[in-house]
Amino acid sequence: MVIVVMGVSGAGKTTVGQRLAAALGARFVDADDFHPPANLAKMAAGAPLDDADRTPWLQALSAEIDGWLRHDGDVVLACSALRAVHRAMLRRDPARVVFVFLQIDAEAARARLLARRHHFFKADMLDSQLETLEPPADALTVDAAQPVDAVVADILARL
Repeated sequence: MVIVVMGVSGAGKTTVGQRLAAALGARFVDADDFHPPANLAKMAAGAPLDDADRTPWLQALSAEIDGWLRHDGDVVLACSALRAVHRAMLRRDPARVVFVFLQIDAEAARARLLARRHHFFKADMLDSQLETLEPPADALTVDAAQPVDAVVADILARL
């Protein structure tokens, strides 16, 4: 199984994903590690990604998901997956790829981003993600403003 923990930057995808993976005995993977250098440079310069930037990244993630489903056991993937078309690219096997949407309001996400140090994603780019976000109708939706332990417990209870 692949569990995709999704949402805007600042929702807690990495933190929740790591704790969820530990609780499940699964491997944790951060989709940010698959961005090509050009994407990282663009975001570090304060420019948001567009779908032309995201498509090769999502294609690489799709290929990884195929491999995980064939060989690697359970994986928790932290990935923004903001639009329905992005999620469709990642949903390689609907029975074995589950999406968990970390829903958070703009103010809480912005506060978390402003508290980060040494991260390529800048808080002033959050608005572009919020504009791009198409909340999923077919995902487990969790209130990401809760404490991390509560978010993970909620996900575990609903999986």
